[in-house]
Amino acid sequence: MSAASVERPHYERSHDERPLIAEANRVMDRLPGYRVEIIGGQILVTPPPDGPHADALTSLSIPFLTAGLHGSETRVLQGAGLWLPAGAEDYAIPDLAVVDADYRDRYVENGSYDPVCFRLVLEVTSSNWKTDLKTKVAAYAEAKVPVYVVVDRTHQRLHVLTDPVESEYATHRFHSPGQSVTLPDSIGAKVTLDVAEILDAGQPRKAD
Repeated sequence: MSAASVERPHYERSHDERPLIAEANRVMDRLPGYRVEIIGGQILVTPPPDGPHADALTSLSIPFLTAGLHGSETRVLQGAGLWLPAGAEDYAIPDLAVVDADYRDRYVENGSYDPVCFRLVLEVTSSNWKTDLKTKVAAYAEAKVPVYVVVDRTHQRLHVLTDPVESEYATHRFHSPGQSVTLPDSIGAKVTLDVAEILDAGQPRKAD
């Protein structure tokens, strides 16, 4: 992969040495089911996803699994932490990721893994959609994640970002219902997504 490995000493750290992570873990204990991340030195707390969010994520998983990406070379993971090299304690938790099969050997800390083993990260937006479309764009680009996909339920688009350069992606394309999207071969297999199918799965029930 294109990113350099994150070097972190593996030893037990005290709360004084990792104050943000300690506080993030306390928040997780108080709010089971919430997603707690640290990006840009700030703790971000996301409420549990709704049913359509989970539905869209399942619909998205199927093409990746069908393509054989959950096998001996790569694995398809939900909710695995990605250590962000831009901050001393930063990490993000994408909804879905395609990682190298040896990701377990790339463990950093606090449930997070070295970004070098991530081939793709994917987010399905919730009420905090600006985080996925702004904050995490910079975070994942700085981590040199090659492909970032966003299912934008608010604006009914599917974004595909590639070619990370510093804190942004050089290529950012969005796709509307009626289109299909073939993801870059760099993820390990040919995966084509039906935009309408995915967005429809993520929509809340319409009023009668």
